[in-house]
Amino acid sequence: MKPSANNSLSTTPTALQQHVLFWDRNNDNIITPYDVYTGFRELGFSMIFSFGGLLINIFFSYPTRLAHSYLPDPLFRIYVDSIHKAKHGSDTGIYDSDGHLRPHLYDELFDKFDGSGKGSLSVSELFSLIKKDRVAADPAGWSFAFMEWWTTWLLLQREGRVWKDDLRQCYDGSLFWRIREERANKEEGWQQGYGWKDFFRGLYTGGTWKEWEL
Repeated sequence: MKPSANNSLSTTPTALQQHVLFWDRNNDNIITPYDVYTGFRELGFSMIFSFGGLLINIFFSYPTRLAHSYLPDPLFRIYVDSIHKAKHGSDTGIYDSDGHLRPHLYDELFDKFDGSGKGSLSVSELFSLIKKDRVAADPAGWSFAFMEWWTTWLLLQREGRVWKDDLRQCYDGSLFWRIREERANKEEGWQQGYGWKDFFRGLYTGGTWKEWEL
């Protein structure tokens, strides 16, 4: 169950802090590489993908560390209270510079890119979004944005699309707790996302994600 608050934070968590609290396993304001790995595994990602998630600590530990020290953290830990310092360029801007959510920009995103009007984004629409957000001379930001949207699609897709209500819960972090609870239900489980079974089934049947687009 989602905790009501993180006792290590002195104020009400911002949306960006709530987004990452799932990985703060013991509410100590710290996200270790092992926390990241364990969190991704609980969301259903493979061991290989979860190991790849350790890049998050490598790239984002130092920016969050700057609120506490100019010296890098030798354990590559991420500090939740200063997660806003890890915001990168070429993003949607839905989080402001302090990590607060801008709901009007979230709605504008779907107004602009949801071509079907069904409250969801297809893979091609997500690529259009990524290309729109790119700013000059920011290859790091382009890469981070692609990896974030790719991971989001793998986790959330249903019928080949990312749906507005699911994505909203991803932004405020409540989705991750919901997925963990649903995966704990052995009879039902989490029924969305795209994994190796889907990939090989598509090869066998000749179907691809393009055929799922509504």
